[in-house]
Amino acid sequence: MRLIEAVFCADKRDKVEKALKECEPDHFRFSATEEDDMMVLRAFFTENGAQGLVDSLQDICEHDDNWRIIVLPVEATAPKPDAGEETGEKKGRKKSALREEIYSDVAKGAELSLDFFVLTFASAIVAALGLNADNIAAVIGAMVIAPLLGPILAISLGAALGDTKMLIRAGRNALAGLALGFATAAVIGALFGVNLESNELTSRTVAGIDSVVLALAAGVAAALSIVAGISSALVGVMVAVALLPPAAAAGLFLGAGEISFFSRSVLLLTVNVVCIMIAAQGVYFYKGVRPRTWFEQKSADRALKINLAALAVLLLVLIAIIVFAPVGTLPDSQSG
Repeated sequence: MRLIEAVFCADKRDKVEKALKECEPDHFRFSATEEDDMMVLRAFFTENGAQGLVDSLQDICEHDDNWRIIVLPVEATAPKPDAGEETGEKKGRKKSALREEIYSDVAKGAELSLDFFVLTFASAIVAALGLNADNIAAVIGAMVIAPLLGPILAISLGAALGDTKMLIRAGRNALAGLALGFATAAVIGALFGVNLESNELTSRTVAGIDSVVLALAAGVAAALSIVAGISSALVGVMVAVALLPPAAAAGLFLGAGEISFFSRSVLLLTVNVVCIMIAAQGVYFYKGVRPRTWFEQKSADRALKINLAALAVLLLVLIAIIVFAPVGTLPDSQSG
């Protein structure tokens, strides 16, 4: 349920009323403002129509100066909405968060801040030490702390919307975060070595078809949790397929000079990143997360197809490496 509040020029009321009729809100009201030439619209939706109204209002007002659209989540209302309205089946639309809500949630992953680096640095230390000590609790803690899933989801959303700026910012964040985690772990590996008897560490060197399936499923879950507006589910996704542990494992192995194990960890990390991006972009496409205007949609569709094709080719190469050059066993020379 959402409450859409819009401030717009009073001379656009007829156009706004026409848009309202097409979107069929459950309740709406117009009111005047302190400024004579402005009006306020408040429209309540249970599930359907909110995105259509927001898009129409932007089309109507985009050439004006003093306008604003505010989307507010509604926790409860009295009387209760009809059961048919709550299911979202009345108009046959797929239930999802508004494009603007999704953008607001995911765009945080494209923001480069001190907090991002501090969290990544801290989680890299926890992950590296936890992996070396075979401490599963510490590794899980690092999975939850690490903010690396955000930039990957932002890259996927940027591709779905054709937003080049978001793609660049999110890609920069992902590379910076992974590089920081990798470098931190490499220093720890050089100073303390690696414990090859740690199951938590050596498990990050094993990539198989099951790793591909797991990463794809986790990517679907991550994107769905954002699109459906239940971002709390992301904690479970972070644990299901975390990006920092294999990056930390790769850093530990490189720092200790274990090149064979290093390459295996990099393979697992690459599989996770590629699969999450493919799955997330697929979910965004299925849920209709697209730009507002026709021109932007055409551009975004083209960018999405190119991006998916490149990722699909990369995934096929990774699967070929996994199948024809299995790395699931430890060399006897390094087993102890």
